[in-house]
Amino acid sequence: MTLPINDLKRHNAPLDAELRAAIGRVLERGYYVLGPENKAFEQEFAAYLGAPDAVGVGNGTDALELALRAAGAGPGREVITVANAGMYASTAIRAAGAAPVYVDVLADSLLMDPSLLAAAITPATAAIVVTHLYGRMADVEQIVPFARQHGIPVIEDCAQAHGARRHGRAAGAWGDLAAFSFYPTKNLGALGDGGLVTGQDTERLAHVRHLRQYGWATQKYECREAGGRNSRLDEIQAAVLRVKLPHLDAWNQRRRDIVSRYRAGLQNIGWQLPPTPAEDDVAHLCVVRPLQREVVQNVLQAHQIGSDVHYPVPDHLQPAYAGEARPALPVTEAAAREILSLPCFPEMSDEEVATVIQACRIASQKESTT
Repeated sequence: MTLPINDLKRHNAPLDAELRAAIGRVLERGYYVLGPENKAFEQEFAAYLGAPDAVGVGNGTDALELALRAAGAGPGREVITVANAGMYASTAIRAAGAAPVYVDVLADSLLMDPSLLAAAITPATAAIVVTHLYGRMADVEQIVPFARQHGIPVIEDCAQAHGARRHGRAAGAWGDLAAFSFYPTKNLGALGDGGLVTGQDTERLAHVRHLRQYGWATQKYECREAGGRNSRLDEIQAAVLRVKLPHLDAWNQRRRDIVSRYRAGLQNIGWQLPPTPAEDDVAHLCVVRPLQREVVQNVLQAHQIGSDVHYPVPDHLQPAYAGEARPALPVTEAAAREILSLPCFPEMSDEEVATVIQACRIASQKESTT
């Protein structure tokens, strides 16, 4: 594609010298796992979020799984979450031995509908995973107090919400625990994989710190925490993330600007557009809802413009779990059939945004005649 949905080469190129110097620093030191770069990044990211601590791990899915284990999720327990977020939380819930319980999402934001939580709680409920999807913060102001009234830990899934804030408080600083991914396409992405767990519950964070390295607690080779594994943020990725973190807020603002331009250019064509991005939306993805997705995809492809669907198969409809009971999630299922992601990354020029808008407007005309 002439214009891909994301362009990591363009994203990383301006930082090339700094990234090479950071990687060189690690190579020169000869310390590659759980060393000074990891410790420094944990401290810097926790400070950026306003969280008491942070624990670097191997990837975002491990971050969710270890957070779930520290929250008490396991065999015979249930975890409430949504089904429209790409199976990541569901995979972690199942890996921890628990069962996912799905609630539907709000039609306008595609985020968890807090009004459905009360009916989903059972004596087996171990946690609620709240996903901040597409860079947009879910209603933590309502969900977190509700969960605390019921004694249920909240785990924020912040994989797409690095730097989002509500009333100045960051995504990742609301729940008992929070999981981040640093997959290269994230708003704060490494040059490989990586993840991190943070949150407000320092006791559970200490538990995660033990679990990420075999369950070792007071000394090496002595396992005191059941369910431990090998999941550690390596020194090279930590060094890379330290270079990138100071740029995150500016990147997020450019993403917001791009979505605002899309909104202005795609008014009055009958599509559902993303909300105007405020402080609590870092525009990780620009997700629209056209009238006929396939028609729009074909037009974009003809104009050499990339697009994608995040996500086409809801978790409760995945073929691997066809034998399980399937809850009724009408909003989730309708959205999966209709949503489409447009290119959105900080290095996009205004001219490129205008090109996408023009192609979308051409596509909308074809929708009305097809």
